Amino acid sequence: MSGKYRLTLYVTGNTPRSERAIANLLKLCRHHLAGRYDLSIVDVLEDPETAEEERILVTPTLVKEAPSPVQRIIGDLSDLEAVLMGLDLTT
Repeated sequence: MSGKYRLTLYVTGNTPRSERAIANLLKLCRHHLAGRYDLSIVDVLEDPETAEEERILVTPTLVKEAPSPVQRIIGDLSDLEAVLMGLDLTT
C-alpha cells in the first residue's frame, strides 16, 4: 500500500483507556506504517471545538483521513486485526 496515512486519535484526558489507545496506535504505526504516517492526538477535554466539528461522540476514536476513504475506529485499538482491517492494511 502506498501513500501517506493521515491519522487523528481523539482521547479524553490521561485515562488508562486513552493511554492504552495511544500506546496501541504508536506500536501499530511503527510496525505497519513506518515513515508513512502523520499522527495527531486530540484531547477532547482540551479541544472540545475540534471534537464537536468532527462529530466525535465516543473516545477513543481513531479517524483515518487519508488515504480515502475516511474511516473511524472506536475503542482502545487493542484488537490489532480489526484496526488493520479498518485502516485497509490487511492483505
